[in-house]
Amino acid sequence: MTRFVFVTGGVVSSLGKGIASASLGAILEGRGIKVSLVKLDPYINVDPGTMSPFQHGEVFVTNDGAETDLDLGHYERFVRTTSTRNSNFTTGRIYERVIAKERRGDYLGATVQVIPHITDEIRRCIKLGAGDADVCMVEVGGTVGDIESLPFLEGIRQMAVEIGRHNCVFMHLTLVPIVGGGEIKTKPTQHSVKELRSIGIQPDVLLCRSRDQLPDEQRRKISLFTNVEERAVISAVDSDDIYKIPLLLHEQGLDDIVLDRLRISAPPTDLSDWKAVVEAKFATDAEVNVAMVGKYVQIRDSYISLNEALVHAGLKTHTKVKVHYVEATDIERDGAGCLAGMDAILVPGGFGERGIEGKIEAVRYARENSIPYLGICLGMQVACIEFARHRLGLAAANSTEFNRDTPDPVIALITEWRDLNHGTVTRDERSDLGGTMRLGAQPARLEAGSEAARVYGAQVIRERHRHRYEFNNTYLEPMRAAGMRFSGFSEDDLVEVIELPGHPWFVAVQFHPEFTSTPRDSHPLFAGFIRAARAAHAEQGAATGTAAAPQSAAQA
Repeated sequence: MTRFVFVTGGVVSSLGKGIASASLGAILEGRGIKVSLVKLDPYINVDPGTMSPFQHGEVFVTNDGAETDLDLGHYERFVRTTSTRNSNFTTGRIYERVIAKERRGDYLGATVQVIPHITDEIRRCIKLGAGDADVCMVEVGGTVGDIESLPFLEGIRQMAVEIGRHNCVFMHLTLVPIVGGGEIKTKPTQHSVKELRSIGIQPDVLLCRSRDQLPDEQRRKISLFTNVEERAVISAVDSDDIYKIPLLLHEQGLDDIVLDRLRISAPPTDLSDWKAVVEAKFATDAEVNVAMVGKYVQIRDSYISLNEALVHAGLKTHTKVKVHYVEATDIERDGAGCLAGMDAILVPGGFGERGIEGKIEAVRYARENSIPYLGICLGMQVACIEFARHRLGLAAANSTEFNRDTPDPVIALITEWRDLNHGTVTRDERSDLGGTMRLGAQPARLEAGSEAARVYGAQVIRERHRHRYEFNNTYLEPMRAAGMRFSGFSEDDLVEVIELPGHPWFVAVQFHPEFTSTPRDSHPLFAGFIRAARAAHAEQGAATGTAAAPQSAAQA
């Protein structure tokens, strides 16, 4: 029987429920327990796929092609689990399912209500996401007291009654602020727990987010006023490295508290992997500067998996990676001079026309100045556009996403690939990929001897996609003749990887490798990119006579 840990949050939003859930999952996994994780989101959107990155941050894509909350990225980075479309449910998705059942007559004419129909569906979805795990972590988005999260809270309350109180743990994350002259305030936590108890949920564990470790006096006070045993009042202190958090929580005995409550016997905890990850951060022997040229750089959560993938590559290659965020529209206004001195340039994915010319100019700067370049999704598409314009001589080359009337649609929907002379479709249109998003993990074959095949150490890979537009194969041979190498293709011959032979390191991919990077394993493409940046940095230092001495662990 699967047991459950329900994670809620109070006082303020964005306290780190996702990191807390993932960290506890990592500790339990370190004790030989099979863990699954589910996120319940209270917004009415069916999924975050249509939401602005400025509002919601990154959209994380699962192997099976679901567009989900960014917390699922934390889950996969901390726990060796693969999320699915059943790992994330929104209010919109729950209501969509209930309304579909009502329209089919599944409720036999009953009046459909929040209780029991919506809450029954919530419980059913939680069990679906749990699968056959020993313990399922269920994170409820939002803040206790919000109207929109009430059905989810009622759903998990009912579930505790259904499965038995000894088969679940309620873990509540709150804020303990420090005000004035350093006075620690426990009242917000007391009120948050009071709000939770008013709807029938008594927390078993409190994670108290604070700047510093909570003194015993405050822990006793919180325990007294919240009816939570003192040892279960845990300090969730601010950390300079999220990968330390499993170690910090384990030191306070969180896993023992949870397992005792669930009546589970487990082997001693093995967190050696996480100790190695934390130590690797201080074992760097080089530093590189990477420019990330994007359209949502003001909101770091928009590129959270990408940021973490660069960190992971740094851990793998013993490199301190300094990311410089460059707004693409600034390059359009001021030129690419801001990229001078960078050891590498990365152009990530995105949608819409804004900033596209700035991204194209960044690609040109990397290509003409022999700076290592990594393009991801849109980053590959703008690399193709730039090459067509400045090496193939097609000055008006573009994507039909940005210019429907371009005479040279180097990037287009599959249904728009038409022979320029005869007006006929140049490839089989059996699928409707051109009219919908290509989502989820799909295989690609890599050309033997290519940089991509060398980095991956394989000729067949599987990577996750999230895009509609593709490289137009009408331009395949002309661009090959001009010097571009197409080194990766999908099963139905869509371009997946491009390279520039003779360039120090120029690789761009149609997929999103950042979604499968983890701190313990890194991702070969990002590790290869950072190694190329290191080589560029060393070469630049040698040329100027200012090569930096390797850093010791203490200096790092």
